[in-house]
Amino acid sequence: MNPKEIIARRVAQEFKDGQLINLGIGLPTLTTNYIEDGINVTFQSENGMVGMGKVADKDEIDLDITNAGGQYVTINDDGAFFDTATSFGLIRGGHVDVTVLGALEVDQNGNLANWIVPGKMVPGMGGAMDLVVGAKKVIVAMLHTAKGKSKILKNCTLPLTAKNVVDMIVTELAVMKVTEKGLLVTEISEGVTVEELIEMTDADLIISEDLVCREVQTI
Repeated sequence: MNPKEIIARRVAQEFKDGQLINLGIGLPTLTTNYIEDGINVTFQSENGMVGMGKVADKDEIDLDITNAGGQYVTINDDGAFFDTATSFGLIRGGHVDVTVLGALEVDQNGNLANWIVPGKMVPGMGGAMDLVVGAKKVIVAMLHTAKGKSKILKNCTLPLTAKNVVDMIVTELAVMKVTEKGLLVTEISEGVTVEELIEMTDADLIISEDLVCREVQTI
């Protein structure tokens, strides 16, 4: 199983029956492939949709139905469309249970940088700023490193999306929770040692006394 699938499978285990969930573009959308049987959740897209389905196959594409990242998606039979004001009313009103986002950097204080690298052109922050302060739970789903450098830092170096908002970080190596005392490692992937995890992480880590070895499935 590739690293992104490992991450997506673990994040999906956080979804609870009846939740309203927002997924960022890219890796977070893979979580829809691993939702446990019996768990029924509703996906929201900030461009004005609830009941969003999976990314559309070629024969399912409707040019009028995209997620906030511009990917063609499907919509469930019980889905609905509405204007942006209503969509952000859901987000800012605290009605989104979970948001799953990627990140450029996260630090041990729960600060998030995921929208811009100085000097590079981007269309804008999108809904990330609203989602991370409006959702009840913020999960960052990302690869542990980029070009060999840790993306989990003592302090973010890139412009912040928001401060002290991240609740959980899931990478291919470990699961970490942001606590008042710092980053608590609750799970580590099989084949990875605590010493290796510490070496690959810039942030200070607190290793849980109840640390779980997370089995990496190969199917």
